[in-house]
Parts: sequence; C-alpha cells; structure tokens
Amino acid sequence: MPLLSVLVPLYNEEEFIAAVVERVLAAPLPGGLEREIIVVDDGSTDGSGDVVRQIARQDPRVRLLVHSRNAGKGAAIRTAVEQAAGEFAIIQDADLEYDPRDYPKLLNPLLEGKADVVYGSRFLASGERRVLYFWHSIANRWLTGLCNLAADLNLTDMGTCYKAMRTSLLRSIPIRSNGFGIEAELTIKLARRELSIYETPISYYGRTYAEGKKVRFRDVPGFALSILRYALSNDIYRDPGPDILHALSGAPRFNAWMADTIRPYLGDYVLEIGAGNGNLTRHLAARRRCYIASDIDAEHLARLRSRLQHRPNVHIRGCDLSRPQDFEPFAGRLDTVVCLNVLEHIEDDRAALRNIHSTLAPGGRAIILVPHDQAIYGALDQALGHCRRYSAPELRQKITEEGFEIEEIKGFNRISRPGWYIAGKILKRRTLARRPLKLFDRLMWLWRRTDALLPWPPTSLIAIARRPLPEPTPAWPS
Repeated sequence: MPLLSVLVPLYNEEEFIAAVVERVLAAPLPGGLEREIIVVDDGSTDGSGDVVRQIARQDPRVRLLVHSRNAGKGAAIRTAVEQAAGEFAIIQDADLEYDPRDYPKLLNPLLEGKADVVYGSRFLASGERRVLYFWHSIANRWLTGLCNLAADLNLTDMGTCYKAMRTSLLRSIPIRSNGFGIEAELTIKLARRELSIYETPISYYGRTYAEGKKVRFRDVPGFALSILRYALSNDIYRDPGPDILHALSGAPRFNAWMADTIRPYLGDYVLEIGAGNGNLTRHLAARRRCYIASDIDAEHLARLRSRLQHRPNVHIRGCDLSRPQDFEPFAGRLDTVVCLNVLEHIEDDRAALRNIHSTLAPGGRAIILVPHDQAIYGALDQALGHCRRYSAPELRQKITEEGFEIEEIKGFNRISRPGWYIAGKILKRRTLARRPLKLFDRLMWLWRRTDALLPWPPTSLIAIARRPLPEPTPAWPS
C-alpha cells in the first residue's frame, strides 16, 4: 500500500495536539493510501510532547521525535522529512486552523500524476474560512506577491501550512530555514526547479492572537528577508549531481544543439535511456510513433510523467542500463536507442552495450554519447558519478565487440573543454556556475558555427552504431 507521511511541527500546543492527531488519523485518504504521522516536538515547555507520547504508545502509526530546544518550524520539518517513509508527504500544523478532511483535494493531483506539488490556498473562493484580521490578510497577500515576483509564480497563498508533494522531492531540497522562512524557501526552490505546482482551495479556521496564533506582524520583515535571500540563491539541490543536470537544463540552446545533432539518426520507435528531467526528450519525441523515456531514478520518472503527460506518443518507463531484465520487454522491437551521458556511469559498460543491442531490430541504430578523454577527468565527473571518460579507439572497440557495426564516431562540443578542465580538474569544483553557463548558452549561435574548427579535442564523443542485418540466404543454383 502507498504511504502518506504527515509531518507535524509541534511547539507548545498541549491544548490542541491530541485533537489534531485524532483528526489526521480519521481523515479520508484517496487512492488506498495508508498514513504515518511524524510529530517533531520542537522544544515545547508545556506538556505537548507527553500528550503525543501517550498517543504513540497506543497507535504505531504515530511517531514522536524531540528537539532538546526550540529551533523553529523549518528545523522541525527538516527533522521530520529525514524520518519519513511515505511516498508522499504533507505538512500539518499542530493547531486546529487547518482541516485534514481537505487531504483528498491536496493528494488527488499528485496521485493522478498531474502535479509535483500542491498548495492548499486559504484565499481561493471555496470552502469555509473564519473571518479575521484585515492587516494580517494584507501582509500575507503582500508577502505572497513578493514571493511570486521572486519565483515567477501566481500563487494566492505562499504562507499556507498545507504543502503536499512526493517525499523524495521534499528530501532532495536543502532546507536551510529554521523558522517560518521555510514557507518562502520551499516556494522559491520548488519554482526554480520548474516543477508543476498546483493550488486547491481549503477550509481555514484561523485563531486569534488571544487564542495562540504564533505568526505576528513583527514577523513580516523576517519573511521579506527570507524571500530576498532565496531569490538570490541557487541552492536548490542537496546533491551535486542533480544540481549539475539542473544547471544544464537552463541551457536550452545547448540542449537544442545536441538534439539537432542526433535527430537525423532517429527512427519511429525510440527508447531514450537516462532521460532525467526530459531536457532532450522534449526536443526528440516530436513526430515519433512511439517514444519511451526511461530512467532509474524515481524522482526523475515522476517528473517526466508530470512534464510529458500531454504527449500521447511518449511513455515513461523505469529502466536500468545494467539490468538485462529491464530490456526484455523491448527485445528486437525498437529501431533506435538513445543513450546520452549514461554509459560512463555503468561499471560493466560492455554488459550495458549488450542490453542496448538486445532491444534493437536488425538494422536498428544506437546513438551513444559519452564524455571524451580521461585526461580531463576531474571533480565535476566525480560529482556526476562518472566511472570513466572514453577515447575514440576504446569506444569503437567496446561497441564493435558487442555485435554492432560502427557507422560513425564524431566529436561534439569542443568549445566547453577548456572550461570543463579548469572547473573540474584545476579548481576542483563540483557544480557548474549558473552565470557563465547562461552566457555560454546565449552565444550558442557562434559555437555551433565554429566548434568543428577549434584545434583541441572534443568534450564528448557521439557514436552511431547499427545492429547488423542478417546475412542474405544464398540462392540455390538453377
């Protein structure tokens, strides 16, 4: 059964926390979801933790984690998400302002694959809402507008508690805020990753300050500073490998150049191995009768489904280049396999080439792009998980020994070799600088015309290999 992790940051809510947990346990869940509740007692000085501890003894779906001192909502969520076991996660405040009966509205777009993230808006026209402070509402809308300006979104409620998403996605984001700044931080970082963000109306039963409302007007400057801080930051991935791939997604002209280079070799039935976020898929899938975009990473697969859901000829598939069984359904059925920047990640690259060969019909092509020249292997390669860089003779030998005929091996992207060498080999950097990459991409019109004229070796090699046609049967002599 798929599992939902409900993340509850708790600070001095002894009066309400039992009712909140009870309502979460009773809330309707779509799609056969089960639930777990992870409560983080963020240094409460009342009996909040004891209340949850008692509930957890009676119900194994409830877990309590404890901070020795109060660190803030962001710190509590950071602790909770590390312990979450669910496929999906939703943030639930420990007061009674938000109603868990709204969970189906938040979760259905995720289960249908339409959304990567769903926000529950207190200001969309639906559901019940307690009428409260005018100036509090004005401040909330002003901060949402400021955050929208930084993130290029049109949200109605950035500061909502209810944010639902895949747990793997939430875990991949470096959460730096300890306090309420997490609302702006998550919003800006999710937007920077070009995710599919949905909003749905929710009911809202806001408290008065006398009833214990924690966010005050004095918190507004801190919110605004958080928006400014994360608007100027590119800190959107915890791991350097995905961060590099995301940086390359911000180079659309470079991706178009790569796609234009290999497109003449594509047939009608295509398997792309290691599609990642779909940067090349969107260029290559058009006019193919069947295009299968595959990856081994669950987060990439979910991202591909949401980005490409409106392309009827595109199918998303989990596929590991090192596992022969993942290729059995395609045996001898495809006319093209596209394998760009994947082979170098596989320890046994010969077995990987055999798997590619097995999927192709006789006469079918494999288009294989790999990094070139072990002499420039450096920190960037390590961050990306490269086992090696290839020479042209090595690549030719390995491909032909696994039953392919080589049509062509061409150099690609000479222009980036000096920058790759300096950044990865000399400066030992493990990520790509965004501004130089954007400048590089803006000048792509020039690089495409001059790349083949540069006097040094290429950064990558592209091999066009064909599965041989069977030998014709000799005719009987008449």
